[in-house]
Amino acid sequence: MKKLFLLFAAAMIMAGCGMMKNSSSSNTASTQSAATTPTAQTATTTAASAGQGAGTALLNLYNQYKADGNKFDYQNMQNILNTVSLVANCEGLKSNYKDTSYLKDFGKGMISSSLGLVTQDNVDSVTGSLVDMVKSNESVQETKTKAQSTAATAASYANTASQYAGALGSILSMFSGK
Repeated sequence: MKKLFLLFAAAMIMAGCGMMKNSSSSNTASTQSAATTPTAQTATTTAASAGQGAGTALLNLYNQYKADGNKFDYQNMQNILNTVSLVANCEGLKSNYKDTSYLKDFGKGMISSSLGLVTQDNVDSVTGSLVDMVKSNESVQETKTKAQSTAATAASYANTASQYAGALGSILSMFSGK
């Protein structure tokens, strides 16, 4: 049991560090057209990449939500990992929620990776819900820091998932007709 926990904790640390590393650039605001400067192109790409990651995580969460009878099980390891991925990819929304270019590019990324779950018709509602989710929980950074720097990584990820369980349940229920 102890070996299983250590293996699990090591896997979570590796997965968490990779997710956090990949999402750290998502705070870059996109304020110019992509054609004007290389920096603007990078910001557009960053927003779209973050949106793709968020769309993939949402799709995975939704598939499990449906499999669990329209319930969000925050004790399911896949849900925990997908929640952490979603939160990491939505980190840029916290500081760019007023930047229409960033939101548009983020939405395009979600649409492209969610296999029809996020559509042109619901992208604004989904993005708005994600903005509300990440803005409403001020302990996100604290949780991520704990997850990266302590031996209790699995517990930190489970805590992150449980903090977002209500918000994710609401977001996932928006797709009930899919």
